This record gives sequence, structure tokens and C-alpha cells, in this order.
Amino acid sequence: MIQTFNEIRKIDPTKGAMTGDNSSNDMDRVEIGPTKLAFDEWAKAGLDLPDLQQMRGFRHQRLVQCINARDYGALVVFDPLNIRYATDSTNMQLWNTHNPFRALIICADGYMVIWDYKNSPFLSQFNPLVSEQRSGADFFYFDRGDMAHLAAKKFSQEVLDLVREHGGSNMRLAVDKIMMVGLRALETLGFVVMEGEELTEKARVIKGPDEIKAMRCASHACETAVRAMEDAARAGVPSGQMSEDDIWAVLHAENIRRGGEWIETRLLTSGPRTNPWFQECGPRLVQNNEIVSFDTDLIGSYGICVDISRSWWIGDQAPPPDMISAMKHAHEHIQINMKMLAPGVSMRSLSKNGHRLHDHYQVQKYGCMMHGVGLCDEWPLIAYPDQLVDGAFEYELEAGMVLCVEALVSPEGGDFSIKLEDQVLITEDGFENLTTYEFDSVLMGV
Repeated sequence: MIQTFNEIRKIDPTKGAMTGDNSSNDMDRVEIGPTKLAFDEWAKAGLDLPDLQQMRGFRHQRLVQCINARDYGALVVFDPLNIRYATDSTNMQLWNTHNPFRALIICADGYMVIWDYKNSPFLSQFNPLVSEQRSGADFFYFDRGDMAHLAAKKFSQEVLDLVREHGGSNMRLAVDKIMMVGLRALETLGFVVMEGEELTEKARVIKGPDEIKAMRCASHACETAVRAMEDAARAGVPSGQMSEDDIWAVLHAENIRRGGEWIETRLLTSGPRTNPWFQECGPRLVQNNEIVSFDTDLIGSYGICVDISRSWWIGDQAPPPDMISAMKHAHEHIQINMKMLAPGVSMRSLSKNGHRLHDHYQVQKYGCMMHGVGLCDEWPLIAYPDQLVDGAFEYELEAGMVLCVEALVSPEGGDFSIKLEDQVLITEDGFENLTTYEFDSVLMGV
């Protein structure tokens, strides 16, 4: 049977005008999203898809509630991930991180306006929650030069007009990451500029039902990509012709194939390059009978971050005993710390009562014990006791938070590092580990 043009254009030919996630079933749509491959894999795995309209509505409601709870007239954001959270719209995300051409205002009554790159306001028109599309928030120096203050002045006047109409003329304005010239322009008009990042982090920390479904789907896609990366590494490394970059490229490719978006770091290293941690992958040819350690930091399907870590032994010989011991210690670390997670548990108690790494792993331990995750690494950060700052995180866990539980077991002056990390949902009565990827049995001494 010859397919019609409309059938060919569908992401999922088995569906009607909308996909299973209640978004447009059209391969030519402007909003980015999962591919047919991802949908097929999720269906096979029996995963429930998120309702994207409900997810967007939940996020918008969270932001409006937080604005009004703090008695602000509006929230203005420039951070591309805050804009993504508010609108589910993207535009050159990585370029936008260092060339802030996008901005968004949400007023106290929920009225939402986005300023986008010139000639691209259509990129958010799929979302009816966005009330207006404009342009002209690009007052960074590269774009505006010595006249950037004029663009900032015009933008700030537009903000003032919107607050007068939709924010009850409340001049308390929350702002996240703004160029200095923009901050000065807002203050000149009489705005009292408040800390917008505190508001957005607190809004984003609780995941709604559809966000959790989206995260389950993204986690499945990420782990499928990691599986392909592991298979490629185990097949290719023994030849002595597979580099760290070759291995990492598989993860990138498989992420994109499923509608994922980017990877925030290049944290995969091998052999002695795993110690000290935080080197990024390079041209080193991975040798047989060596360790490979990595941290995904992956922005996957639906723009959801899936941040997991594993260490693999690749070879036909047994790993050294000290490496097996370190692996078991790292595994014990995240398992014990994970078991403390439940609603009502204070963040301070997590820091104080967590599993303690052996002394010879203390110097090079990870920068935190746990951290929040959503569209990226997010609030809160659960510090190790010796890094805890009084007053920084005096809060309790709530159902709907998602935390990444970390372990870096890295002997000072050693030739290896074990890196493990699982992504964990706080439930009404405890926790659920969203990460299903197994730990390397050989490194575990099995």
C-alpha cells in the first residue's frame, strides 16, 4: 500500500495527529523530541509516556506559585534551562549559554512572554502557555557592542510595562542570570532585583507525575545508549585501536538517535588517566586489561538529564585486588547513602550520617555526596561533612525530588579511580532507584 504524504510525515505512523506523549505527531514540527526509535523501545519496555501538555502546565504552575509566595511582581530568566523549564522550547541551547539572546518573563498572574533570537519567535508557538513572542533581549557585547545599553533600556521598559499590566505594579522582580548592563537598566527604572535563581531551583526541585514519566523514558534511552557504548568498548578495546574518544562518541550518537540533546561533559577516561578524576576523554588508545570510568552528564529525551556513572574492567585477566576492593567500597558507599533517603529527612542529617570513605580515599573524594537532577544538575547539593556550610542547605527532602547518589573512590597518587552514580526518586514512603544498569561483576570480584 502506498503511504500518503501525511502518513510519511508522522513520527509514529500508528498514531493519529498526536503522539503517545500528547505532542504533535509530525516529523516537521518545530519542537524537538523523541524519535520513532525511542518510542518503539519504550513501548517494548512497557513504559508509560508523559503527557507533555500536563507536564508543561505543572511547570508553569510551579513557577507562578513560587513567584506569588515570595511576593514578586514577576520572574525574568535568561538561563536557557530555566527558559526550557518554563516553555519546553529550545533554541541553540549551548550557544545560548554564552550568548544570552533569549529571555522570558512570567508575571504574577501567569502571563508569559519570551524574547527569542531575531526571526525565530515561531520556536515557542507550539506551547499555548506562552502568551507572546518577541525579540530584543540580546544585549551582550558581541551582539550590541558599545550600544548594548540601548537594547537593555528598551528591554527593561518592556518588562516594566508588563509588570504594570500583569504583576500588580509590584517592583520586586526576580532575575536569574543577566548581563550587567541589563541589571543596571532594570534598577534605573526602579525595580528591586531579587535572587531569581533561588526561585527557579526551588520550583524545579519537585517533579510532577509526567516529569517522572519523562525521566523514566529518558533513563531507559540513556541506559540503552550506555549499553551500546559498553558493547563497542568490549569489542574494540582488545584490538588496541580504540580510543577514549571512540568510546565516548558512541554515547553521543546513540543519545541523538533517540532524540536526546547533548552531553555536558566529556568525563570518560581509561587506565591511569582515570586518576585524578575530572580529566576528560581524549585520543588515548585504551589498552586491554584496563579500567574505563565515566559519568554520563547526558541531556537526553525530553531535555531530561540522566546523570549516572559506571566503571568497567575490560580484558581477559583479573583486575588487581586493590581495584576490586575500591569497587566494593564505592558500591557500599552509594548503597548505604541511598538507604537514608526518604521524605522529611534533613539534608544536614544526610551529610552528617552518611557512609564514610576510608581515609586513603578522602583527599580525592567527589565534590558532593549527592545532588539534585532534572533538566541538569540541580539544587540541592548534599555535601560531605567536611565541606558542609552552616545555613546553606537547611531543608528537608520531599517526595518528587530526584537525587544522584555519588561515589568517587580514588586513591591519592594511584593509577585508577572508581566512579559510580545512581539516579534516585524520593517517593511518598522512601525512595526508588531509577537506575537499572548493572555494576561490573568482574570489578565486584564475582
